[in-house]
Amino acid sequence: MTLTLTTQERLTRARADLRMGVPVVLTSAAGAGLIAAVEALDPARLADLRSLGSPILAITARRAETLKARAYDGDLARIALPVEAGLHWLRSVADPADDLRMPMKGPLQSLRDGAADLHRAALALAKSAHLLPAALVVPVANPLALTAGGLTLLTLDEITPALAALSPLAEVISARVPLVASEAGRVHIFRPDDGGDEHYAVEIGRPDRAKPVLTRVHSACFTGDVLGSLKCDCGPQLRAALAQMGAEGAGVLLYLNQEGRGIGLANKMRAYSLQDQGFDTVEANHRLGFEDDERDFRIGAEILRKMGFSTVRLMTNNPKKLAMMEGCGLHVAERVPLHVGQTLQNRAYLATKAAKSGHLS
Repeated sequence: MTLTLTTQERLTRARADLRMGVPVVLTSAAGAGLIAAVEALDPARLADLRSLGSPILAITARRAETLKARAYDGDLARIALPVEAGLHWLRSVADPADDLRMPMKGPLQSLRDGAADLHRAALALAKSAHLLPAALVVPVANPLALTAGGLTLLTLDEITPALAALSPLAEVISARVPLVASEAGRVHIFRPDDGGDEHYAVEIGRPDRAKPVLTRVHSACFTGDVLGSLKCDCGPQLRAALAQMGAEGAGVLLYLNQEGRGIGLANKMRAYSLQDQGFDTVEANHRLGFEDDERDFRIGAEILRKMGFSTVRLMTNNPKKLAMMEGCGLHVAERVPLHVGQTLQNRAYLATKAAKSGHLS
């Protein structure tokens, strides 16, 4: 039956459900649970979840480290929910906004026994929905009964590989767009099969597919690219890359919708708020429960392959992008440094990228 939803379609629906505060049913060989993203929960849904069993709060090891909670499961911690804990307590554990004002959230009781697979998948789903990585998991005995009300059902075996895989990309359309950098501009739109964000390729001139193409893999930065924020160097890098491609007469700039190193604009603003409290960009991400960089650079490599390129001259200061290209089967013939946009406001940010993220000079 072609009208039956695929795994990827149910996964996309589950992301939307979590963003609306709707729980999702997740099953595995070891059991089943209702999962809900803490950020989107409301008091009524929290009460409903509690009526079904004893909720367990899952947070990443990064967030657990900040809260001095034991991460017995390695990459995450399962926290027993105190009887008196309400939505305010849950959100204060999930969101570090008031950590300095209220550093003591606990004591937090981390669980040692039992499987953590459902909790790990719940966190991965929350991240993929660009929500704070904190989720409630309520063990349930009869998961199919819960789907009668329309809740999305996923199995661990099907979503684990789906979350790790790169969704296939298809080019939707391309059209000529004269640019300040070059009148010979063409914008290509690529859409993933999973219904996620579209990504763009800006082609300058007519690059020879048989030769190394001057390439910039640029992640979307609303604050820097659009607003001209002085907190980062993204906007100047974008314009400098296009200008150099225009001067050389050929190049490809990939504009990937992976805002805030892949954590989304809302979480990026949370990180900015933490930076105002004195934390650097890496520390802010960790306090939120994210890794230094959550982007998937495979997207850029896939777009280049679909456009017919196999060798690049990569405009970057980030060694991870070099490794990504090579790891995805694209040859990097040359690294082209891109040092522009240094300001008084982003001096510490750039120093942190060099010291902690290995960015090159």
